[in-house]
Amino acid sequence: MREALELAREAAAEGEVPVGAVVVYQDRVIARGRNRREAGKNALCHAELEAIDGACRALGGWRLWQCTLYVTLEPCPMCAGAIINARIPRLVFGARDRKAGSCGSVVNLFALPYNHAPGVTSGVLEEECAGVLTAFFKELRARRQKGAQGK
Repeated sequence: MREALELAREAAAEGEVPVGAVVVYQDRVIARGRNRREAGKNALCHAELEAIDGACRALGGWRLWQCTLYVTLEPCPMCAGAIINARIPRLVFGARDRKAGSCGSVVNLFALPYNHAPGVTSGVLEEECAGVLTAFFKELRARRQKGAQGK
């Protein structure tokens, strides 16, 4: 999770919502991802999708049945669906997402009768993960307010 947090900080430094993700296989990180929606001008550029794509490439297949995904923020519905489709057996996340979290906060897509149901561990380094997000949005609001006052 510490490596995912570093990726989240990198995203924040580039003006992206600070979310980072890593895929672990046999006790080593094989893929990394961070949000790049603003830079990529693409709604699909989520940290989880980037990490899952990298893991599929690293392992040469779409079934990630021996991997664990670590992500700093609870996945949205799109990313939860990708986790199901990639057959990832275990998800570990830090902060809950009370607006879009789809692994227990708003809805739990893993509890529905899909063909795969990942195990979930939540709250890992939760305060630190949430703190990175809180600081990012606080700074963003301050910049916007300052910009509005300058007009």
